[in-house]
Amino acid sequence: MQYPAATAQERKDAQAPHNTFILGLFLFDLFMTPAVIGLKIGMIGLLIPLACSGALIAYIYLRGRSSALPWFVAAHWKLTFRRCKLLMLGYAITAVLVFVAWLLSSISDDANMSSIMWTAMTRIALMPTLIAVMITAVLEFSATAQAIKGEVPDKIAAEFPPA
Repeated sequence: MQYPAATAQERKDAQAPHNTFILGLFLFDLFMTPAVIGLKIGMIGLLIPLACSGALIAYIYLRGRSSALPWFVAAHWKLTFRRCKLLMLGYAITAVLVFVAWLLSSISDDANMSSIMWTAMTRIALMPTLIAVMITAVLEFSATAQAIKGEVPDKIAAEFPPA
């Protein structure tokens, strides 16, 4: 939906949630997670980027609920939170797969085989999150372009009509 009432400042402000989320994706998911794996901190270390990403998602959620924002800007915060939900789905699938990896590695009698299974399965378990990161990054880049053009997706406009 084209929103012609959006001022130049509102269009600029509507880019903020998308840029914030993209920055968080690259910092926490694409930079910090491999760094934690490379430093061999362990699976507990993966909670650091997850906590940082969770804090960013909470900020996006709370900021999107602010009543002080103009409709166009608030709609883009809500759109960004919708994309956050997709990322959280990737996190949830990864958590389930890590749990399965833990179960499978714990039933092995051989300690070496258990370690190999754990390493292989946890690397595979990270794939849903990485796929979700890539998908949401592309979606957010396109949403930034929509904000620049003064557009709001029809689904957001239908659920959150302009005042």
